[in-house]
Amino acid sequence: MRLTDFWTRLEETFGPGYAASIASDQVLAPLGERTIEQALAAGEETHVVWRAVVAAYPDRVPARLR
Repeated sequence: MRLTDFWTRLEETFGPGYAASIASDQVLAPLGERTIEQALAAGEETHVVWRAVVAAYPDRVPARLR
């Protein structure tokens, strides 16, 4: 998954403002207790980060984006 696709999915799921907040503030255990931004900056692959988002917010992520 391209990085632009990742951000599009995140914004579509949470809205632009809330997506930015989640990316910078929410620590996710599957990402090694890092935020989305930290994981991406460390070189984690976008599909791995997206799977962590889906796992953390299963009721929020639409089925078509999983």
